[in-house]
Amino acid sequence: MKRITRRDFMKAAIIAGTALPFSRVRGANDRIRVGVVGLGGRGIGAHIPSFEKQKDVTVAAVSDPDRERMGKAAKTIQSKFNHGVEQYLDMRGMFDRKDIDVIGNATQNYWHGLSTIWACRAGKHIYVEKPLSHYIWEGRQMVNAARKYGCIVQCGTQHRSENKFIEGIKWIREGHLGKIKYITAFANKPRVSCGKRDTPLPIPDTLDYDLWCGPAKKVPIYRDRLQYDCSFDFNTGDGESCNQGVHEMDVARWCLGEKMLPRRVMSIGGRFVFNDACDVPNTQIIYYDFPTAPILYEVHNLQKAKDSKEMPAFRGERVGVIVNCQGGSVSLYRGIAWDNNGKQIKSFSGGGDHFVNFIEAVRSGDAEDLNAEVLEGHVSTATCHTGNISYRLGEKASAKKMRNQVDDVPLFGDMLDRLLEHLAAHEIDVDAGTVTLGPWLQIDRQNECFKNNEPANRLARGFYREPYVVPELSG
Repeated sequence: MKRITRRDFMKAAIIAGTALPFSRVRGANDRIRVGVVGLGGRGIGAHIPSFEKQKDVTVAAVSDPDRERMGKAAKTIQSKFNHGVEQYLDMRGMFDRKDIDVIGNATQNYWHGLSTIWACRAGKHIYVEKPLSHYIWEGRQMVNAARKYGCIVQCGTQHRSENKFIEGIKWIREGHLGKIKYITAFANKPRVSCGKRDTPLPIPDTLDYDLWCGPAKKVPIYRDRLQYDCSFDFNTGDGESCNQGVHEMDVARWCLGEKMLPRRVMSIGGRFVFNDACDVPNTQIIYYDFPTAPILYEVHNLQKAKDSKEMPAFRGERVGVIVNCQGGSVSLYRGIAWDNNGKQIKSFSGGGDHFVNFIEAVRSGDAEDLNAEVLEGHVSTATCHTGNISYRLGEKASAKKMRNQVDDVPLFGDMLDRLLEHLAAHEIDVDAGTVTLGPWLQIDRQNECFKNNEPANRLARGFYREPYVVPELSG
């Protein structure tokens, strides 16, 4: 009996009339009308121009709870693309329009889940920024929504569309360097303090603050900036290891061919030097234990040392993924392969356009044509969440206690040595209760939850503020 593949299922859904929510099947020459929600840097700087430059694609509407941002986006579209757009303070008004086919979702992390589900329910196809979700459970509901409403949903992990990565991973998986032993991924991105105010940050009159908070807790803000720095507050964001880290995790997991969460995870780190109102770590190491090979992740938002202007680097790179194999190693971000003697033996190059890939899939009506379908985005994002959950359940510990916990994992020991050396360069006393040691968390991979750990599962399930509650959807 022929095995029914996911591609078969998707095509059957198309035949049944459920996979394309358009009133008519779109051909290569039909105009696609886009609504963009979330009008910060990605919305204005990436989504709008990336849609507008494609033939027979136009941005017809924009939405943001900040009237000032929304007005700026409308003016940009008028001046650069010579047409007007409708503006919506509440995205649901835009989603209700029957003539809008596609949604570009550039909202902040904590809004991705509910807004994508709303858009799916309204019969729209969606390009949603990374990280896909704010919670593990929420990401699975986004996958379920795409399936239930037959929507094509692309996650903004754009390396999936770049030829350098496609060719490099293909070459590795062909076995040219033998078996993968482990992967080291890292993000050494400079960040500054988000500030610590004595009084709450004034909310501008142009902003509907209740709508801006949406699913997150509606609380006073004590940092200096409302918008981008919300990525560094666990109420609304997921920190560097997920905000940036999902890119590296996605590339590393893709390389391994892993389709599920790791078997276990553990994180160590803290928020150092900055005495501010944000609470995510700015220095962090995480060990993701996958069956194929482990993925090690490192975050350094501080300079190399206390008085240095340089950022830390790993094998000469500040942000990247290095695959360590039996016969050598590959830097996927640089597109270079070395043998075990450090001699370069192969290079990879070439880019790609993730937005073009998305529109092509919308036109074909086949989600299998996506390079980063929502399920891929979910697993990569959820994996990053597991590391942060270990961190959030951690306790302050001495260097000795940290070493004892990773004694049986030599690779983790090496990563810990680098962490402690970095902290020492900032004159941080690691034995003075400054570093958070997260527990090893055992993961139920099939059910995307943690084994025998109620606090961890509460964080995986998430918290929502009425009436902005993510609904539970059957798969």
